[in-house]
Amino acid sequence: MHKHIRTALATTAAAALTGSLLAVAAGAASATVTGAKVDFNGDGYADVAVSAGNAYVSGKKGAGQIVALYGSAHGLSSSKRKTISQNTTGVPGSAETNAGFGWVSAIGDFNGDGYSDLAVGAPLDNVGTDTDGGSVAILWGSAGGLTGGTAINNPATSSNDKWGQSLAAGDFDGDGTDDLAIGSNASTIYVYKGGINKSGTPGGRYTVKPAIMSGGDTGPLNLTAGDVNGDGKVDLVVDGYETTSDKGWNANYYLPGTASGLTTSNGVKLSAGIITGIGDVNGDGYGDIVTGMQWDATSGVPGTSKGGKVKITYGSATGPAASTTFTQNSGAVPGDSETSDQFGNELALGDINADGYQDLAVGTQGEDIGSDTNTGAVTVLFGSASGIDTTNNIQYFTQDRAGVPGTNEDNDYFGSDVHLDDVNGDGKADLTVGAYGENGGDGSITGLLSSGSRITTTGAVGISASAAGVSTTGSPVLGGNFAN
Repeated sequence: MHKHIRTALATTAAAALTGSLLAVAAGAASATVTGAKVDFNGDGYADVAVSAGNAYVSGKKGAGQIVALYGSAHGLSSSKRKTISQNTTGVPGSAETNAGFGWVSAIGDFNGDGYSDLAVGAPLDNVGTDTDGGSVAILWGSAGGLTGGTAINNPATSSNDKWGQSLAAGDFDGDGTDDLAIGSNASTIYVYKGGINKSGTPGGRYTVKPAIMSGGDTGPLNLTAGDVNGDGKVDLVVDGYETTSDKGWNANYYLPGTASGLTTSNGVKLSAGIITGIGDVNGDGYGDIVTGMQWDATSGVPGTSKGGKVKITYGSATGPAASTTFTQNSGAVPGDSETSDQFGNELALGDINADGYQDLAVGTQGEDIGSDTNTGAVTVLFGSASGIDTTNNIQYFTQDRAGVPGTNEDNDYFGSDVHLDDVNGDGKADLTVGAYGENGGDGSITGLLSSGSRITTTGAVGISASAAGVSTTGSPVLGGNFAN
């Protein structure tokens, strides 16, 4: 399995919970910002979809689930949700040991009916005689929330495995309909364009092939969509292992969207980093690429720092432009850069105070707090005309902060994923945090609302795995990945 990826898939979950290097067949990066609120049931409140990718289903270990938490005037709650597996009525396939259904997901309105839909991967699903062939299903939004599903079959089963190990949605060709990009362990990415109807038929399909390694445990590990060059067409950042290095270092590749779709022409190689988000942090109209580099400098990956760091590559009319980085030793950023902190293991972008600048939440799932190891923390930094402000108004959340549900414990991994969206309908982004190590790997979700200017603990909610309808047999690791 891959090293340095953010979450643990199937049989690697136990290793992740002991603090070793995390291994996964990737998931869509949690920080994508495309401007559309996620709303599966059309009630005006943003919804959140979160993985329990190692959950038992009908006695099958690691079959996996995904939980849709529906927003409301009071935010998120365990009472307004739907927990979905491959055994759920209308969902294609059936629960299978170690399939990892739900680890990977992406959101778009694929059939153009005004409801957000959810594309879900099960990258280690056995498909007929194809072991670990992988599968992808679209779960359809409706007035009643997510319901039913349609399989998006692998068109080249003899050429790849782990179909659906990475997913991203966006209008890559600017025709007004959401497209779906699907990765496998091959370097080729399939893009379904012009919308997808409930029979699974797209308006069209094409492929792009960035310069990343193919085969085995490679291919595109994460896909992140957003408009970097401000032309109204969504671009794609592809994370994978580069082919130009004899060491096979991780790298990201920017692929611009055009009227005919994504293209490798005018593509740009970016620096290493597993977690990527795209959002306009300085208000200039261009999406900025925010990348988490969670590794320590001793990892040997070029450009890394002790404890991890975050890199911002600013967007421009010609694509990626100037960049800047920061760590926990920068400015007034809380904490210190310490070995295995994993600062930047997850990112989320959203406008918490409605000032027109995207703000940034950073997960540090390996943060030690006092005598508690790997308990985890989340840092919130605000956007400004000069970009992310690392000096003023910074917020820092752990489970020992007053008002935050739970307590600091070893291997909670609070901040294993972070998410920003307006779940209570007040026009400001709220913060949702995963802690997939909570209670020995059961995992949990914490919801923190915006006060209008900052994230507050007033009205905070904690949702355990059992409250979310997830079996606590084994280690379901609820909170490993949020869909975007």
